[in-house]
Amino acid sequence: MHRNRTKLLAASGLLAMLAGTGSVPAGAAGPQPVRTAAPALQTVDLGEVAGRSTISPFSLVGVTWADPRASLDGVVQVRTRAVGSARWTPWQTLETDGRAPHDLRGSSDPLWVGPSDGIEARVLGARHPLPRGLRVDLINPDAEEGPPQAKEKADARAESTREGRLGGGARESARAEGTGTLDGGAREKNARPESTGAQGEGAREESARAIGAGVLGRRAAPKSAVPLPARPVPRMVTRAGWRANESIVKGVAEYTGPTQVFFVHHTATGNGYSCAQSAGIVRGIQAYQVRSRGWDDVGYNFLIDKCGTVFEGRRGGVGRTVLGAHTMGFNADASSIAVIGNYAGHGVTPRVKTVIAAVAAYKLGAYGNAPNGRVVLTSGGGNRFPKGQRAALWRIAGHRDAGLTACPGNALYAQLPSIRAIAGGAPAGLHVLRIGGTALSARRYFTKGLIQPVWTTGTPSALINRFEVWVDGVLRVAAPGGHRTTRLRLTPGSHTLTVRAMHLSGRSTTVSSRVIVDADSPVFAAKPALALRPGTISSGAVPLRLRWTVGDGVALGSVGLTRPLAVNLGTTSRSRDVAAPPNRATPFTVRAIDRAGNAASATITRTPWVVSEASARRTGSWAALRNGGYLGGTAVGGSTRGASASWTFSGTSAALVLSKGPRAGRVGVFLDGRPQGMVDLRSASSAPRQVVWSRSWAGSGEHTVRVVVEGTAGRPGVALDGLVYLK
Repeated sequence: MHRNRTKLLAASGLLAMLAGTGSVPAGAAGPQPVRTAAPALQTVDLGEVAGRSTISPFSLVGVTWADPRASLDGVVQVRTRAVGSARWTPWQTLETDGRAPHDLRGSSDPLWVGPSDGIEARVLGARHPLPRGLRVDLINPDAEEGPPQAKEKADARAESTREGRLGGGARESARAEGTGTLDGGAREKNARPESTGAQGEGAREESARAIGAGVLGRRAAPKSAVPLPARPVPRMVTRAGWRANESIVKGVAEYTGPTQVFFVHHTATGNGYSCAQSAGIVRGIQAYQVRSRGWDDVGYNFLIDKCGTVFEGRRGGVGRTVLGAHTMGFNADASSIAVIGNYAGHGVTPRVKTVIAAVAAYKLGAYGNAPNGRVVLTSGGGNRFPKGQRAALWRIAGHRDAGLTACPGNALYAQLPSIRAIAGGAPAGLHVLRIGGTALSARRYFTKGLIQPVWTTGTPSALINRFEVWVDGVLRVAAPGGHRTTRLRLTPGSHTLTVRAMHLSGRSTTVSSRVIVDADSPVFAAKPALALRPGTISSGAVPLRLRWTVGDGVALGSVGLTRPLAVNLGTTSRSRDVAAPPNRATPFTVRAIDRAGNAASATITRTPWVVSEASARRTGSWAALRNGGYLGGTAVGGSTRGASASWTFSGTSAALVLSKGPRAGRVGVFLDGRPQGMVDLRSASSAPRQVVWSRSWAGSGEHTVRVVVEGTAGRPGVALDGLVYLK
């Protein structure tokens, strides 16, 4: 490239424009005075004689020329002076590789410079004469809109567009001939896919109601009448939000077919902006493309700033297939997004990548087109693919894939594979955190019927179309993509619960759980039973054995004693040694809970009556014994063979209480006159108040227990402490 500066102005080699109120110097061939097509646009023609012009503040600048077919082969650079400052910016280059077939003027890409009131422009290295009508276009995005009448007409056109009958999947032809629009490719009849068959939104939503083999079962699930939530629209600033100038929009929105390809651009407007200025930049781009290039409206379908905020672009409806003016030869059946800034040297942030992917998946996935797939389209005519030539493109493509341009910049272009992966991937990391209303055991969830599954996924909500909850292959609930829980009631029995995450791309991920509904409580086969057992009797406790039998139709969760104290009894045990105070009624309550939380309780109440040896009918020789170890401090001792003592009582269990020791003998026991055998009282150490024999009965009745001294050789003596029975 020649480094010689092309002389735009003979004296200084550059155009200098400063804000002020001074007059324009006279001269036969001097620069044209500033012309204002509208308060938003100022234009200054580049002449051959130096001079100064008076301008108003502006924030966006571009260079245009008369013949849109002519090329400007030099490097266009500008520098500006901020309002209220005496300092000038460094020289900045304008990109000039973009052209649209219906441009009214040739043009560079615009450059955002922020509020400024001075500009200098130059062209470096031009080998050929500069295009005629070369001028600088200065845009003030904050200028007043058109007159009220124009605004009212624009509002009427917008309302007419909103009331159109065509939905997002409808086909409204982009007419090749006609009048009323002259923008960058909006009337091209182009980019036809090689094959059709892409599903419309309605067909896709309907197919989601029945999932085939490999997802929820081998057989297709029956259809469900469950309403599906509306396909989520990515969060964005509407045209009203960024204050689009509807008064300059020409004609009504046109629509094209199902979205086959999604183009990624950059605006090349520079990166020296704050995100608070983004709406102003979008207004400036709209003004430049409409006022300077002669388009109907802003050409991009969407724009996004470096902070990840999306702006609605061309008018016509975010969810509809609006025919844009963004990619020469491939505007039909396409959508686009432009990242505000220049991304030749550095890429976008992870957040911006994710948001771009979400918008792409939203547009492509609505028609069953995989965002990470490819498509063959037929060009409507452009500088890279002549009219009628087929082009194999990624579904998410860079502008340069379809045209001879550096857009969207090397760094952003290198990020497109990862954007495709985000946009076309299935939801990642889906798993069920818990299922409310259930108890988890051995990888199974038990419930009474009402459940609340709670799930999570590593994929951002912006990329989720919806979540579905299936039960045994039948869709039961469909929740919006921002939800992570729902409630539903299941019928008794075993079920397969499946949570399905639907990506905007159309891909899905599922996770399944086994849920068992048990609506019935555990059942006790009979009332618990209490019986006297061997052990030591004290003034505060009589040894007892508690027995129970309980079962559940599905699975027991726990069995416990709740009275007279809390004890975990376990689900497999059927008996437990317990104790109760003598001569006082004590209730014992067993509570059983199944895995689903159903509970049942059973209670038995008994009184252990302690009857002293003094109240027994005795025969033979007995002697009174006194010792603090005996019940009440007294007992009777006998060593003569045949000496006996008996008690008659009414109860459900009975036990004899005697002392054990190294020299204690044996006694015979009789129950209701029938012998029960001999009981040997000898032990290694002395042990008073021992239950040495006991019996129990299913019901209460009258019984007589008699004990007879054997007079055992060498150890004939026994110490009788009394009788205990349960009442």
